[in-house]
Amino acid sequence: MQSFIDIFTSHKSERSFTDQPVDDAALGRIIEAAYRAPTSVNSQQVSLVVTRDAAKRAEIAQIAGGQPWIAKGAVFITLVLDMHKSRVAMDAIDQQQVAQQSIESIVSGATDVGIALGSIMAVARSEGLGIVPIGGIRRDPQAMIALLDLPEYTFPVAGVVIGHVDQPAAQKPRLPMPTFRHEERYQQAGLAQHIADYNAEMVQHWKTIGRSDGESWSESVSGYYSKIYFPDVLPALKKQGFGNDK
Repeated sequence: MQSFIDIFTSHKSERSFTDQPVDDAALGRIIEAAYRAPTSVNSQQVSLVVTRDAAKRAEIAQIAGGQPWIAKGAVFITLVLDMHKSRVAMDAIDQQQVAQQSIESIVSGATDVGIALGSIMAVARSEGLGIVPIGGIRRDPQAMIALLDLPEYTFPVAGVVIGHVDQPAAQKPRLPMPTFRHEERYQQAGLAQHIADYNAEMVQHWKTIGRSDGESWSESVSGYYSKIYFPDVLPALKKQGFGNDK
């Protein structure tokens, strides 16, 4: 078994999976890790929806913009920001929940989802499985809400494919460490050159693995950040009862 430091530093998003199912006991251990992950003020504002049904996974693949690995991987887990549970708990003692009206509830809830997602990915890889996190479910959040029958005050933030790897992916290079680790204050000096160097490294990486269409990092991130690429998130959040003006 790999050490946990090796698991974290060798992360790869796998997109090629076999048809082999994921063992129930292994899946249970993966979910237990997320279940025990910390949450803000013990709010426990994360829920998981586990999808193993092939037809539903195929539907999620289309919702996410046509990602075939979602349909191919044995398990898809949707991580849900869940303030429905806390609302029910407060109803039981005649208290009214108002926190969901604030942007803070979305930030803290998404943070807790991220912590749970990290736990899932690490433990899945420790079990010898491959993973790929999926943000594309936010492309059409209302469709995910309907498919998973999510109640008011919940929102599907992210998902993750888990399965047995067929053709392993290559690990991508990262921006230089000085763009990530800042001592005492944010260090802006040299950032443009670090990015220029990384752009060249990424282009070479794609060539090395046989991808003639590979983009630089600047080009890749521009494909997403030059527009609002998931414009239906805010309307869906509001329809689910969340606010962003407090």
